[in-house]
Amino acid sequence: MKAHRIETKLTKNGILIIEDFLFQAGEAVEILILERFSQPSDSNLYPLQGKVIHYDELIEAVL
Repeated sequence: MKAHRIETKLTKNGILIIEDFLFQAGEAVEILILERFSQPSDSNLYPLQGKVIHYDELIEAVL
């Protein structure tokens, strides 16, 4: 099975236009549409980086 990924946006009136397919005219295809979520910013990959960590009780009994 060949797979082809395209990222595009809907037009203002909700029409989806897909151009320049790698498939031939008349070939049967299956289309799966996924909502695109924004990627987290790189600055949030390590939220504790640069933060001071303070332990109140270094030797605490673990029950």
